[in-house]
Amino acid sequence: MKYLNEYLNQINNEEIKTSIQTTIEKIVPTYIEKFSFQEHITGLLLGNVQSGKTGQMFGIISAAADVGFKLFVLLTTDNIYLQEQTFKRTIRDLVNFELCNENDETRFFETKLRKPTIIILKKNTQVLKTWKNNISSSKYCEGAPIFILDDEGDASSMNTKVNKNQQSSIYRHLIGLRNLATSSIYLQVTGTSQSIILQTNKHSDLKPSFAYYFKPGKGYMGGDFFFSDPESYVIRFTDEREIVDIKNEDEYISEGMQKAIFCFLVAGAHIMLTNGKVCNFLIHPSIRIKDHKTVEQKIEEFFNTLLIPDEEEQINMQLKDAWLDLQSSKPDIKPFDEIKNYIRNNILNETISSENDDNIIKIFTMNSKSNQNITYDQGLNIIIGGNSLGRGVTFEGLQIVYYSRTAKIPQADTYWQHCRMFGYNRDKGLLRVFIPPLLWKLFRDLNISNQALIDQIATNDIDSINLLVPKGTRATRKCVVRSDSLIDVVGGVDYFPNYPKDTKTDILDKMLRDYKDTKISYDVKIDFLIDLLKHLESEQPAEWDNKNLISCLQALNGTNTKMGKLIVRRNRDIKKGTGTLLSPNDRDLGKSISDKPVLILYRINGQQEKGWNGKPLWIPNIKFPNGLAFCKTVN
Repeated sequence: MKYLNEYLNQINNEEIKTSIQTTIEKIVPTYIEKFSFQEHITGLLLGNVQSGKTGQMFGIISAAADVGFKLFVLLTTDNIYLQEQTFKRTIRDLVNFELCNENDETRFFETKLRKPTIIILKKNTQVLKTWKNNISSSKYCEGAPIFILDDEGDASSMNTKVNKNQQSSIYRHLIGLRNLATSSIYLQVTGTSQSIILQTNKHSDLKPSFAYYFKPGKGYMGGDFFFSDPESYVIRFTDEREIVDIKNEDEYISEGMQKAIFCFLVAGAHIMLTNGKVCNFLIHPSIRIKDHKTVEQKIEEFFNTLLIPDEEEQINMQLKDAWLDLQSSKPDIKPFDEIKNYIRNNILNETISSENDDNIIKIFTMNSKSNQNITYDQGLNIIIGGNSLGRGVTFEGLQIVYYSRTAKIPQADTYWQHCRMFGYNRDKGLLRVFIPPLLWKLFRDLNISNQALIDQIATNDIDSINLLVPKGTRATRKCVVRSDSLIDVVGGVDYFPNYPKDTKTDILDKMLRDYKDTKISYDVKIDFLIDLLKHLESEQPAEWDNKNLISCLQALNGTNTKMGKLIVRRNRDIKKGTGTLLSPNDRDLGKSISDKPVLILYRINGQQEKGWNGKPLWIPNIKFPNGLAFCKTVN
């Protein structure tokens, strides 16, 4: 294992090295070492946002090179910062590979694949078209495989015209790139796999046949740290209306933004006084580029006011408030006077600008219209942006985050990718996230959903995964999921079969013999509800799909909700075709339970004169917790 050993030997962090080795042990023997070189297979590698996916990819590339793969294509999102970041890191970490950037066509043809070769490309139509032609002209894939690693594989790669029975350009070029070879492995890598999981084999060539989740290393700070309930000590709530003030050019800088800036100044001063290298402050106000410019101008104007002598006393008070706030979680923070003097003498005395790289504080906008050569790996930096902040780009030393972006219908995967504060290389005591309460609640609920997805990937077949999302949100973009294959189950709604089967009555009688009609309800484990649903079927599965409902329960079981309610009623003499069959009392009882799944089971006498088959049977009615929704696709 020459290439793998060379890569692992340069990793100093033993826990990260162990994590990569575990991934290799799970994926390589089954899917790479046993690869037939006669097929095209697709897989999914799932990690937490900013948890070290690049290192995992490099380990897999190295192991595949040891098996005999020669040609690798590493895809990034269509983002120049991310593509350059990935290329520089590949040069650093995979020293024994031949590397080609997007403009290295001559080098590519000269390699002759004497060494394993990696081409690092943005998912851009023209770039993919050019390199598809280059690879075809090289004839390197004639009788040989290609290994494609699609970083952020849920972004850009999905077919955005799937509901029109057409192929979008990026998707078409990716499939064409893969099909240049007689065989291939296509590995999708992401921290948000919703759109990938919702693909169907019938309508997509990028539906994975296997999935693997790798755990983050020690020191990782993710959803459980930032979006716990009750809220983490790093959370500072801002007013819900600040997003309106931020967009208004005539409004002064908002209170929450001011507090975030003072925390940034104090945190940055401490880091510089203790020989730190970088302190970054990320501001995500909205998707609109105009808003980014407005925020940048307001911050520059605000820094100018900090230089006014008459304001010094008030500014010192605000700095002291920020220092006391940070001291509550960072007891060893430098003394206030030392912090204040450093800010006064070394920061505020400098001219603060968005253009001069020599300034102590640099202010950048990072979006599709940015033309700055942005470097944020040292010094004190304020980065303002929208979508460009959302995927893949890593901000070392990110200590302060201000987030106020809203959407009419939030998308789970998009919002979760905005969590650039996740990761390593942060000072826990100096971390702060400024966010309005409703957005915090959304991220808290998304964290629960994400954990449920991870739990399912670890335990279930990929085709049986049911995504859990907060009610009122979408799992992903509508345009990348086949609408006629999508199944939704919504919390707070009663689901029941109109045509229940009566073939499992004896089994259910035994399972329910200890549950009496006289008791109002029982607290039971969700696992028991799953066992019951396995025997509750319909003559027409389309109107009652117990397998789908079971996968909803399994998704819920991956959260903190481990218990449900069971209500049992017997000797019911009810006519067939009368709706849910529930009595008014039981219906009200079910509605009163909003935080856990409720399964109501009626044992119907089943007389023929009532429209049944003359045999007793159990009829279910299930309701999931309010505020949640589940979705999956069927092939």
